[in-house]
Amino acid sequence: MEARLPERRSIKSRFARTVPLAVLLLAGSWTMALADTSDVKGPAPVIIAKSGEHCKDDPNCFNRIHYAIKPVAHVMPGQQFVLETRDGLDSDLDFNSTPADVAAVNLNRCHPLTGPVHIEGAKRGDAIAVTVVDIAPDEFGTTTIVPGFGFLRDVFPDPYIVHWELNGLEARSKDMPGIAVPKNAFMGTVGVLPDKPELDKWLKREKALAEAGGAVLLPQPVDALPTDICGVDGTAKDECVRTVPPRENGGNVDAKETVVGTTLLFPCFIDGCGLFAGDVHFAMGGGEVAGTAIEMGARVTLQAKVLPGGASRLSTMHFEGGAQLKSLAPSSFYAITGLPLKSVGELPVFSTYLGGQKIAPLENLSEDLTLAARNATLSMIDFLVKTRGLTREQAYVLVSVAVDLNISQVVDVPNVGVTAILNRDVFKEE
Repeated sequence: MEARLPERRSIKSRFARTVPLAVLLLAGSWTMALADTSDVKGPAPVIIAKSGEHCKDDPNCFNRIHYAIKPVAHVMPGQQFVLETRDGLDSDLDFNSTPADVAAVNLNRCHPLTGPVHIEGAKRGDAIAVTVVDIAPDEFGTTTIVPGFGFLRDVFPDPYIVHWELNGLEARSKDMPGIAVPKNAFMGTVGVLPDKPELDKWLKREKALAEAGGAVLLPQPVDALPTDICGVDGTAKDECVRTVPPRENGGNVDAKETVVGTTLLFPCFIDGCGLFAGDVHFAMGGGEVAGTAIEMGARVTLQAKVLPGGASRLSTMHFEGGAQLKSLAPSSFYAITGLPLKSVGELPVFSTYLGGQKIAPLENLSEDLTLAARNATLSMIDFLVKTRGLTREQAYVLVSVAVDLNISQVVDVPNVGVTAILNRDVFKEE
C-alpha cells in the first residue's frame, strides 16, 4: 500500500486541539500563549526518508544511543515531519523466509532508528510534546521467535516465523489460518537523546546489574551505528548503549496505547532534544511475550511542541490521549489470571541471577508479578492449543500479538495477580 505524504495543514490542527489540554492536565502551572491561527498555513512537512537495504546504508539511520549522534533534520515546533522506518530487526525477512533465516538474524543490528530530529527552540531542561498524526504501514510484517530471546525463551528455544499480509485494517497470515489481527499501529521505539550525565548513569547501573548476573545488553560495537561514534573504531564505542531497554529518555517502551492521536511527552536532555523513532508495530499484545509483535516498516507522521522548563515534571516518557483506549478494546474476550506459583525445585529463568537457595525449594513466591505473568501466559498458550487447535508456537505468537497482560492486583500478598486477556475478535470464519 502506497503511503500518502501529509498535506499542508493549518497550525490549528490535531496538535493544537490536543496538546494544550495535555499540558494543562499534566501541570497547571505551565503557561502557553494560545492564539487563533486558523487561517495561517504551516510549513511543508519535512520528510526523513530511508535509503538502502539496511540501516548501515542509510545516513538517516542509527542503532545505538549516544549524545554525540548528530541530527539529520531540523523542524520547527508545530511543523509536521515524516519518519520512514525499518522493521525492528533490520532484517532481510520476507514471505519466503524460514525458521533457519530467523536463527540467522543478527541481533546486533536491532533496532534501526530514524533520526535524530532537532526540534528548533528546544533546550536541555525543556520538554517536548509529540503528537502521533499518522502511521502508514508497509504491506508485509513478521512475528518471530528468536532463540534465546523473549519472555518464555526457556520454553521455546527453537526459531519460528509467521508471515503477515498487512492492510489498513488487519493482518492475516497463511501461517495462522482463521485469524485476523486488527490494526493497532504504534511506534515500539520512540525517544530522545541523552546527554553525558544521563548516559554515564545508565552505563554505571547496567554494568553493575550485569556483574550481578542480570540480563543486560552492554555496549557492543560490532554492527553499531553510526560507525564513527559507536562502531569498532568509533570514538565512543564503549559508551553507546543498546536500544533494547527503555530508559528515562523513552526508547523501546513498547506502549501499545501510543496510537494515532495520542501525545507523547519527553524531557529534553540536549538542545534540540534529538527525537528518534522506529520499531513500528502493526499490532501487539500488551507484554509482547514472544519478543516480537507484528513487526513492519512504516511511514510515521509526527508533530512536536516545545514546553519550556517542562523536563522537571517528567521523570521519563509520559503520554495521553482521548478515546483511543476505547478503540483498542475488544468486543469479546477470554481471560486467565496467573499467580506466583511454581513447582518445588523450579528456578524461574528471570530469577537465576538472584540465586536459588531460597527460591528453588518454594512452591509459592511472594509478590512476584513476573512469575504471575509467566503463569498467565503459559495458561493462555495451553488454552489456545486445547480449544483452537493451534500448535504451541502458533499460540505463543498469538499471545504476543493479541493478548494483553494486565496487573490484576498488587496487594493480596503473597499472591499478586496478572491477567492474560485474549481478544477473541481475531478469530474469523474461513
